[in-house]
Amino acid sequence: MSKKIRTESVDHLFEAILNLETKEECYLFFEDVCTVNELLSFSQRFEVAKMLREKRTYLEIAEKTGASTATISRVNRSLNYGNDGYEMVFKRMDAKKNAES
Repeated sequence: MSKKIRTESVDHLFEAILNLETKEECYLFFEDVCTVNELLSFSQRFEVAKMLREKRTYLEIAEKTGASTATISRVNRSLNYGNDGYEMVFKRMDAKKNAES
């Protein structure tokens, strides 16, 4: 992770996020912290990552999410060359889903 974002302020934000317990609490917090467009951009990138992981084409992803090819490419680069943050979360979500079934 870039040292530029490892700041005390970012640490405080992440500590706050780690204290959220429900999806409803997430809605309340993130609606206060983010603009609607910021939150929609985060969710769009996450959906793009999910679809790339499912081996969907750029065209399918663009049509479903409305993301530009530049955004899809940037997310794809993160999936392939990033810090594996997406993969960590997807694996945990998959494990939780499998445990619930």
